[in-house]
Amino acid sequence: MRRYTQYLGYVLRHKFYVTLECFKRGLIWRGIKHDLSKFSPIEFLAYAYFFHNPDGSKKQVRDKTGYYKPDDTGDPAFDRAWFHHVQHNDHHWQHWCCPLSESFGIKPFPMPKAAVLEMIADWNGAARAQKSTGTVRAWYIANKPKMKLHPETETMIIGHLEYDEMMKTYKI
Repeated sequence: MRRYTQYLGYVLRHKFYVTLECFKRGLIWRGIKHDLSKFSPIEFLAYAYFFHNPDGSKKQVRDKTGYYKPDDTGDPAFDRAWFHHVQHNDHHWQHWCCPLSESFGIKPFPMPKAAVLEMIADWNGAARAQKSTGTVRAWYIANKPKMKLHPETETMIIGHLEYDEMMKTYKI
């Protein structure tokens, strides 16, 4: 039972921080509905099992940047939960990818601005919820090679991350 209460605490903390980040960007409705699918049984149970031990302690599934490879976990229940989550939440870059075939790979489509802003808010919220000491821009640069992004989306992400850092520098 501890694994579920610990995971619930994390999800609520994450959702709180992402909601604040969304509100800063004028994304009121997106902030309110952010990650509601994580409370569905298919996601909640599998995520709690994947991220927490029975005693509630965290499993070490993330690298030093906080990244984990969600499509290569070896856990079929988590794989289904992740697929469900991405299909129901357009703020994930994977939502905007079309698997063409094994020989052609994946085709990324441009993400709408609101989805990109929510994705950045998600990254900021996750960093705060996990008590990360690094910047989201540094996390993005370290993990970008693992992402399949449309060039327009990449440009938008970099522009918004640079703007965020500028605002922090000048405390505006």
